[in-house]
Amino acid sequence: MLAGTAAIQAAIYVATGSVALLADLIHNFGDALTAVPLGTAFLLRSARAERYAGLAVVFAIFVSACVAGVVAVEKIIDPHAPEHLLALGIAGAVGFVGNELAAQVRLGAGRRLESPALVADGYHARTDGFVSLGVMASAALVAVGLPLADPVSAIVITAIILRITWQSWLTVRGRAHAH
Repeated sequence: MLAGTAAIQAAIYVATGSVALLADLIHNFGDALTAVPLGTAFLLRSARAERYAGLAVVFAIFVSACVAGVVAVEKIIDPHAPEHLLALGIAGAVGFVGNELAAQVRLGAGRRLESPALVADGYHARTDGFVSLGVMASAALVAVGLPLADPVSAIVITAIILRITWQSWLTVRGRAHAH
């Protein structure tokens, strides 16, 4: 689901040049890749492999935040307003729907399998859906004449992704209630 979401967003990114969308699609692509270590851990039926898969998920989230942050700062230094704002808004909606579907699947499976890593990934996907709504907000703000809203939105998205990283780390380490 998330690979398809990221592919649609990538096509729209090419048309719009939105750094907020780029931050979201990088993160969604990274999230799609997290299914590989999680799936491997479940096939191996190993608690140790699941712990490592959880760490891989946290690492993927962190790397996506770093990449998104660097690109956002570059766009603040050398700003270019995105184009095709309706398409940009649609990309945000696609991100929201794709992430919510992924969240429902991962949370349901994680609860059934009693897997902290999969539950963390499910909550992470749900939060990412709201991050995708930030892409829609960016399109609206640029449309009303605030071109810096795009890289500023990307910085906010990066901060949210970093918070997700921390929450996922706590969940994977077994301290989900230690905020």
